[in-house]
Amino acid sequence: MLEIKGLKTEVVTEQGNVTLIDDINLSLASGEVMGLVGESGSGKSVTGLSIMGLLDKPVQITSGQILFKGRDLRSASQKELQSIRGNRIAMIFQDPMSTLNPVLRVDTQMMEVVQAHETVSKQVARECARDALGLVGIPSPEERLSAYPHQFSGGMRQRVAIAIALLMSPDLIIADEPTTALDVTIQAQILSIVQKLAREKGTALIWVTHDLSVVAGLAEKLSVMYAGRVVEQGSTADLLRRPLHPYTNGLMASLPAHNQRGARLRQISGTTPSVTNMPKGCAFRPRCSSATEICLTAPALEPVEGRLLRCFHPVMEGASS
Repeated sequence: MLEIKGLKTEVVTEQGNVTLIDDINLSLASGEVMGLVGESGSGKSVTGLSIMGLLDKPVQITSGQILFKGRDLRSASQKELQSIRGNRIAMIFQDPMSTLNPVLRVDTQMMEVVQAHETVSKQVARECARDALGLVGIPSPEERLSAYPHQFSGGMRQRVAIAIALLMSPDLIIADEPTTALDVTIQAQILSIVQKLAREKGTALIWVTHDLSVVAGLAEKLSVMYAGRVVEQGSTADLLRRPLHPYTNGLMASLPAHNQRGARLRQISGTTPSVTNMPKGCAFRPRCSSATEICLTAPALEPVEGRLLRCFHPVMEGASS
């Protein structure tokens, strides 16, 4: 369904280029769910926007391929991309107002999506919109179609945005932390919907999140990003059971479930580096207790124990970061 090879996205300026994501390699089959995990600023959202072709200058892809069903999206025309976006590939944003127009009624916005990609009557388009709202758990969907975005709560707006992404039953959905604003009950409902979609319709899903507990029961495989690069990639079960990269290990160790009740939560020391001031060699080196002189050289992403790992000093069994 999707294969990304050596993707690099940079801020291109006359003074020089600033790298946002580098050497991203991902592959996704029909019906497969991948979790893209990392702290804020790790490059997860930029990866999603790069796939969608929604980057604004001076940010642009400078190298690599984005193969969607064998077609390189980088060489596609704007007209081709417009026919693919919202139809075969959809994106759910963290902020629903990135999707919704505040001055248009919900039915107008949803019907426009349907009629942009299919030759159907307004009545059929409206019925599709109504069914999509019902699918994401919005009560009285027929009535809510006539509402404006400001008449919905934040959580309800997010569900409308998710419904718009599901409208055309796309082949691929990129979900950029879409359940952050929702309570746990609605979050569970949305996760159940997308799992069903992947299982029954073969929709592939990239779920961008910083919350490992969300992807634990959702994704078959994980890609952990740090400072614009994938540092560990493999099956969800393997990575959660035994993380090998010190960063992945630190993320796991910081989960409340992995800490003693009443004890201070463990955390990774330091902060994510700025894209304009990356440390030499391994980007995680200044925060890593296992770092040695060899870490001044940037490690490659290589196969280790059935997964891909970018590290000279994998975490040993029973060790903690």
